[in-house]
Amino acid sequence: NLSHAFCQIHRKGRAVDTFYLCLFIAIAVNVPKTRRTFCKKCGKHQPHKVTQYKKGKDSLYAQGKRRYDRKQSGYGGQTKPIFRKKAKTTKKIVLRLECVEPNCRSKRMLAIKRCKHFELGGDKKRKGQVIQF
Repeated sequence: NLSHAFCQIHRKGRAVDTFYLCLFIAIAVNVPKTRRTFCKKCGKHQPHKVTQYKKGKDSLYAQGKRRYDRKQSGYGGQTKPIFRKKAKTTKKIVLRLECVEPNCRSKRMLAIKRCKHFELGGDKKRKGQVIQF
């Protein structure tokens, strides 16, 4: 594991080579655009199209938003607390799986772990290849 090797080099107090440092930073989670996985509707493994889940636009007419806008209107400044103590630097990646069967097209979500860099359908890394800069 490259991150493990980096930690060992750093821990022993040696000067960390910039080559290893660049390699360590460049690691990203790479997920293929298609995946054969179980479809609940079909009842068997089917190829699924993989996309990254994105949050939809907030509705202006949701009860909380209407209440907040009503409270904010007029004089008196900010009425509710604004959260400023964010602890996490990453978000959990959620994959949206869609069955490619023409008469099925069922969709489901699949959460994966946290990561700083996420890539969908990038180039696969080969073992023993020389890295070009």
